[in-house]
Amino acid sequence: MARSREFKIGVSCLVVAGALGIASACMESGSDSGGPMVSGGEVPVFQVDPLWPRPLPNHWVLGSTIGVDVDSRDHVWIIHRQATVIPQELLGAEGTAECCFPAPPVLEFDADGNVVNSWGGPGEGYDWPESNHGITVDHMDNVWIGGNGANDSHILKFTRGGQFLMQVGQPNMRTGSNDQENFWRVAEIEIDPAANEAYVADGYGNRRVAVLDINTGEMKRYWGAYGNRPDDGPLPVYDPADPPAQQFRSPMHCAQPTNDGLVYLCDRAGDRIQEFRLDGTYVREAFVAPETLGSGSAWDLAFSHDPEQRYIYLADGSNEKIHVLERSTLEVVTEFGDGGRYPGTFLGVHSIAVDSRGNIYTTETYEGKRVQKHTFLGYGSPPRDQGVARAAPAAGQ
Repeated sequence: MARSREFKIGVSCLVVAGALGIASACMESGSDSGGPMVSGGEVPVFQVDPLWPRPLPNHWVLGSTIGVDVDSRDHVWIIHRQATVIPQELLGAEGTAECCFPAPPVLEFDADGNVVNSWGGPGEGYDWPESNHGITVDHMDNVWIGGNGANDSHILKFTRGGQFLMQVGQPNMRTGSNDQENFWRVAEIEIDPAANEAYVADGYGNRRVAVLDINTGEMKRYWGAYGNRPDDGPLPVYDPADPPAQQFRSPMHCAQPTNDGLVYLCDRAGDRIQEFRLDGTYVREAFVAPETLGSGSAWDLAFSHDPEQRYIYLADGSNEKIHVLERSTLEVVTEFGDGGRYPGTFLGVHSIAVDSRGNIYTTETYEGKRVQKHTFLGYGSPPRDQGVARAAPAAGQ
């Protein structure tokens, strides 16, 4: 994929760009409108909000945080793995100190970053995943959860308050990518509200996307890479010099429908995204950071908040960046982020979501264990690699 597009930094940005690595001085006030802030500006620009979210209550701490979504109220939902909180952080639970305790698996934040709801874990009538993975709130405010544990071959649906509604599939059913009743190690579920359909990225054990009726859980269709019938046979180790694999690699990590009748799939270890029509007809693909080996570059994606969804935001947990692609060309036009533990850096950036004002939310797995907010500043002309999207210094500094 072509990655040679260059950008000129505006004169008004030079002081801030030189000091901070981001053209935030180009942006005017009123970014909530979602329109361009600069005449002739080209791409969305962000800066991290180091004070979002607010401190968790009850001495809670997060484990690996492997899902994020934004609902119709602009509330932010995350899911994390309690079992990955390290023992040294659990002195409160052991009774030897005041802090700390693992937070409930599911947390809901309001737009200001306050925890307003929490729930999750094993309960009556359903099988909580061995390793929960991904969270999505649909247009009826119901919450969908997957799981990528060795025996997780099902998905769950709850009310926003945590009341169990439906389980699709049963655990311990490793029956392959052509099973029409069960899954195997689901990465994520996303919703097409117009069709009342759920797109299941059934991609850690299986190699497909499966489309369900959101009310009954009935599987309506499924497909593999290029729209092929899924094949679970072994694939050679990814080599960017080889012809593209005709099946998805593990994990096939996201399936995101658009407003205009397309769906984009993340072939994480294959460094690619593939575009389909909603019926499974293959359209095209794009490779991003194609020299990335191991865990790959295509971890999760979300779309810009404009009605046309002009941009794709691709989370890359290997290179620790957010790649910004123009959707019409599938070319990377800019990117931001770097590895680290400080605001605006990432350590295993895993999941990504966008609110109605254009702000990006990311969660991190491994030892990242957090959620971050990246405030949408408007449109500008930053360099190709913006580096860390840090906030501007206070007046007088």
